Amino acid sequence: MNEITKSDLARANKLKAAAISAPIVLTVIPAVITIVLMLIAAGGPPAAVLILFGGVIATAIGLLTGLVTAVVLTQKRSAWIRELKDRMAARGIKAEEIDWFRSELKGEERRALKGLEQRDLLLADAYRETLASRLTASRMIKASSRELMLSRRRLNSIKNSKSSRAEDFQSVIGEDIRKLERIGEDAKVILAEADSRLRMIEAAGTRGGTIVDSELALKKLSARSSELPLALESAKMADEIRLELEKEGID
Repeated sequence: MNEITKSDLARANKLKAAAISAPIVLTVIPAVITIVLMLIAAGGPPAAVLILFGGVIATAIGLLTGLVTAVVLTQKRSAWIRELKDRMAARGIKAEEIDWFRSELKGEERRALKGLEQRDLLLADAYRETLASRLTASRMIKASSRELMLSRRRLNSIKNSKSSRAEDFQSVIGEDIRKLERIGEDAKVILAEADSRLRMIEAAGTRGGTIVDSELALKKLSARSSELPLALESAKMADEIRLELEKEGID
């Protein structure tokens, strides 16, 4: 469900191309038609004036329509990219997907990555891998906090209900809350580890060293990070099932 296909990536590029080309195409077409008609009607000044007037209006309308279309397509592309990024994060961000999350990188991280890519590709790959873990953990912290808030609201709602199964629902939602709290704590640990690893790699790049001796630790960090989205998705699915049961029980 959360796997990213080539067609998904291509759609973002197509929307960008369409947004850029829309104002140009919709402006150029009526302008070209106007010029051609004026050349044809060059012998009749009154007709040429009418054609010019109509062409100017058509070109202006085309430009306006193109700009509106570009805005709409740009908004659609932004929404699509947000969905892609959410899907990437839901199954764990990969090193090769870092460019999609450039806006979420810190300024020093972007500079460090650029410098490493110029000096040492091995360190750059390790840096990308660790950035992927850091981004995944950061997003999991936000997502788990959001789900935790929703679960606590549902728990309060159940407490105020008069359902005969209220205690059962409170118990299962309480368990979901504990799972989400554990996920959040695990994500914070991984985030701290990733931040430390980033500083180590940056230091290694500055002094021209390597991180061969830390390869095992890096793989361990990446593996732990990839487990977070699965745990959160499992908790969210369980929470959704609980919510459906609550509705049926309360009704």
